[in-house]
Amino acid sequence: MSRDEADMNEPDQLEGVRHPRHQFAFFGHAEGEAAFIEGLRSGRLHHAWLIGGPQGIGKATLAYRVARTVLDPQKNRDSDIQDLDVAPTSSVARQVAALSHPNLAILRRAPATDKKGASTTIPVDAVRKALGMFGSTAADGGYRVCIVDSAEDLTISSANALLKVIEEPPPRSLFLIVSHAPQRVLPTIRSRCRRLLLRPLADQDIRSVITSLGSPWTEISDDVVDQALRYSEGSVRRSLELLDEEKVAFIEHINRLLEGLPRADSKQVLALAESLAKRDAGENFDLTLETVQRWVTGRLHQHASLGASRLAPLVEVCDKIARSAREIDVFNLDRRPFILTLFDDLADAVRRTA
Repeated sequence: MSRDEADMNEPDQLEGVRHPRHQFAFFGHAEGEAAFIEGLRSGRLHHAWLIGGPQGIGKATLAYRVARTVLDPQKNRDSDIQDLDVAPTSSVARQVAALSHPNLAILRRAPATDKKGASTTIPVDAVRKALGMFGSTAADGGYRVCIVDSAEDLTISSANALLKVIEEPPPRSLFLIVSHAPQRVLPTIRSRCRRLLLRPLADQDIRSVITSLGSPWTEISDDVVDQALRYSEGSVRRSLELLDEEKVAFIEHINRLLEGLPRADSKQVLALAESLAKRDAGENFDLTLETVQRWVTGRLHQHASLGASRLAPLVEVCDKIARSAREIDVFNLDRRPFILTLFDDLADAVRRTA
């Protein structure tokens, strides 16, 4: 199996994009890199890091960069280390990319196989097996590294199994825990980690990432890239998903309907509900929910001076939308009444907060 084929078996892997363990170009997050460099220079690198931030901004890519650096015997012993760059052709880089380095454990959802789909969680047995590496000294006396990608996939049992090792870490061990919602990570794990929050990327950094990916991404027109960046919220993944004129046009259509509230164009809302009820409309349904959430969040920020009590109707309807969307997903319910009610509820909330 080729590297690209192996990557496509990874859970949630974006087609045409290399997995973070194969990524060597890195943009933005200079402060995040500096924190690890300072720890290596001082010889006091904290044993557990919670790397948090929105999805698709480079958290896992940074974790693999750190792993390659600390697993490289020459690099991690450099008291004047300047960066986290390790040559792609080095033995350490090749072993990390192949997930074959003896001192590296990766905790992630199991990739899909010919007979079985990707797993939905990181089970406790997988955690115990991976962490068995920490029961012995590294062969070269160096670091042993565990990357968790991501914390949201841990079950309660697997999180507690990880906690036991983090609580009493062996010498020269390093845990890099990637999280899209660090506030939801088990408090006992959070309390033992150094927290590193990565912020959404600047547009120029995202453009640099797209350029580094090469063809076919670099063949997309600047106008389409500009449109994608408008809705990317600083996420490379989101930008790449939106490098599609039809998707951006659909988002702009939803935004126009929302901006018209509390007066809703009933014919267009009904047409939207009918289109989203189709069996193959899952992607557009998700885009609708994301666009509504972004619009409500923007409105809350825009009118923050009104106070919490005045804005409560918008917060309540947002919570209601999230609950109803989960029920539709779990019970495979008709989306039409949900969309119609969504716009009615939002219109009422806008009137009450005017």
